Amino acid sequence: MPSAVDPGDDLQAAIKQISQSTSDADYIDQLVPVMRDARYANRLEQEFTNFSLEREHEIEQMCNANHQEFVTSVNSLLQVREGTVKMTTQILELNESIQESIEKLAAQKKALVESRGVRQNIDEATQALNACLDVLRLANQVHDLLVKKNHYAALRALDELQTIHLKEVSRYKIAEMIEKSVPATQKLIGEAVMADLNTWLFRIRESSQFLGEFAFYYTDVRRNRNQARAEADERFAKFKLNSPMELVADETDEFDILSNDEADINIEFSPLFEAMHIHETLGKSDYFRTEYASTRRRQKDLLIPPSLNLLDENCGDLSSLLEGVAGFAIIEKATISKTDNFRLLADVDELWDSLCQSIITLVTKALPTVENDDLLLKIKGRIALFMLTMEKWSYSVSTMNNLLHILFEKYSELLKLRFSDDFLEIVTTDDYMPMPINSIEEYDKVVSVSWYTPDKEREELTFPCVLPFSQMYPLCCIDIRNFLNQIYLFSDDYFQRSTVIDETLRTSLDELLCEKVCQSLVDRLSSQYPGQIVQILTNLEHFETACSELQDLLFQARSSTSATGPVILQATEQFKAAKKTASDRIFELVNSKIDDLIETAEYEWMATKPNREPSNYMQELTRYLSDMSNSVLLALPTEIKEFIYFDALSHASTAILELPLSDDVKRITPAAVQTLATDAAFLSSFVESLNNPILMENLDELMQTVALMGSDNAEEFFDIAQRNRKYGKVDQMKGAILSSKVADGAAVAAQSPAKPSDRFATLGSRFGIR
Repeated sequence: MPSAVDPGDDLQAAIKQISQSTSDADYIDQLVPVMRDARYANRLEQEFTNFSLEREHEIEQMCNANHQEFVTSVNSLLQVREGTVKMTTQILELNESIQESIEKLAAQKKALVESRGVRQNIDEATQALNACLDVLRLANQVHDLLVKKNHYAALRALDELQTIHLKEVSRYKIAEMIEKSVPATQKLIGEAVMADLNTWLFRIRESSQFLGEFAFYYTDVRRNRNQARAEADERFAKFKLNSPMELVADETDEFDILSNDEADINIEFSPLFEAMHIHETLGKSDYFRTEYASTRRRQKDLLIPPSLNLLDENCGDLSSLLEGVAGFAIIEKATISKTDNFRLLADVDELWDSLCQSIITLVTKALPTVENDDLLLKIKGRIALFMLTMEKWSYSVSTMNNLLHILFEKYSELLKLRFSDDFLEIVTTDDYMPMPINSIEEYDKVVSVSWYTPDKEREELTFPCVLPFSQMYPLCCIDIRNFLNQIYLFSDDYFQRSTVIDETLRTSLDELLCEKVCQSLVDRLSSQYPGQIVQILTNLEHFETACSELQDLLFQARSSTSATGPVILQATEQFKAAKKTASDRIFELVNSKIDDLIETAEYEWMATKPNREPSNYMQELTRYLSDMSNSVLLALPTEIKEFIYFDALSHASTAILELPLSDDVKRITPAAVQTLATDAAFLSSFVESLNNPILMENLDELMQTVALMGSDNAEEFFDIAQRNRKYGKVDQMKGAILSSKVADGAAVAAQSPAKPSDRFATLGSRFGIR
């Protein structure tokens, strides 16, 4: 088969190839490409004609050589020509048909091209519409997620919308519109997150008080557990709550105050974490941190009421305040531990210091209304529990120690007022009689509360009996012990100012004993009843002993380990001085009674006949002294009783000597001297019966003076050697005066001239006696 016709070859060569084809189908296939070429459309017929003429010419030449064959060839040629004509006709018809087909095909192709453009436009429009619809769907999804409060998912969807989908439709106006709405949407997300965070903050503010209440409860549980541990093992006694040892001992106790099923507490920080993450994504971490801090400051201010009522016996207002502050502070510490560099420790400490200062201000302002020490102790207990709880959360409570100091000052003042009234009532209502005891149980109770060492063993006592002090002494001892216990109650829980407690206790106790007990007893010494004065003196004696015991007790119970030296109570010296005052008052009353008795003495100094019996006043005097010894002064210690007796006898001796020395007595007869000697001997006999040689020394001057007055040789008095030997206790001036009066009286008694002898006149003038 010939090769395909190349449209670019010469038409003649193409026609030759067609003529050489063995079948119609071959030349038609070869002719179609030539016919489609517009360049050969008009020349094709002419070329066929030329080809035909050339063939005829060739045939003619051939015919000339072989006519017959030529004729035959002509015939064949004619047949061929006829076939050619037919073929030409067919070709023309085919050409027309092809032209029509080409026109239809061109039209169809044009329509196809046009339809393909429209379809492509439609496809592009569809794709753009779908892309825009995807963007709108995602934009609506962001808002749907906001409605469902899936803020982070909404932010992720918005970020995906902005970074991916908007770029795909960036050439459309909708992309510009949505791009412009992104900041507003981000703001909506931020506002929605802040709204949810504010709701969360409001909820934790509402639950802060319950959180603080439960924290207080758990602190109390830990405190009881620590006390039980100390009771079981004394080695733990020196470790306080929140000490490292206590924390180690409780480390097996798994307790989460923020998530506790028992208390139905579950504080989730997811809203905070979500808000932090979203604002970090938005690039507004600093803004959010500042806004959160500002919100917490406002919430802190809402915790503080304008005033505080401390008069509630259950401390309701104070407990609510402290629990709210504790819950707030615990949330702050938990926020620090659960976040990284979100809450600055300095900011949290600043809030804590502000809250502590507000608490101190409120309590201090309301403190003057509190007049009950028991209520004040409850207030201190709540504050101490608050401090222990917050110390566990690593908060500094040093500022609150100042409040405890203020409370302690108020507490000690209230105790002083209460016990002052108690002491005054005890002192004023006492009967000032030795205390009667009716049973061993009563005796044991009194001895257990009093600082008293009995003279007899417990087994040797018989009941009923009396104790030397009056009832006021054990009652005051009970109050003193109660005062000590009440003061130390303040330091049992949490009070580090131990030096303050020790000093306040010492000064307050000193003030109570000095002003309310000692001074009250001293004021009652104005009584005219010696028995009452003696009882007061006895009580003072025991109070002095009690003060010495108290000094040792306070030293042993001293809270401060840094304090040195003994504890000194001024009351000890004051009671000692009061004893002297009481003794002086007893001396005064006894001496006044002695003076009254001696004033009743009726000596007849010019008597001519002596009385052989003691004078009435002397009998009354010795009887009075005996009664004093056996009743009034019986309860006094021996040394005090002897001292009173010593002073009383000394005063009596001096007062008796004053009788003959009176200016009204001019002369004394020997009979009067014998009467005086009888009374002096009677007094001496009485004192001797007391079996105390020291007391006898008080009568030496009286006895030697009376002996001098009754001496037959008065001149011995003026001999220094004789006077020192016989009359060493006699006053020289008094001895000379009495000797002169006795000499004059003896002269009168002997019915001699009234003028004294020249010898006594000379002696009298030597001592200035007229």
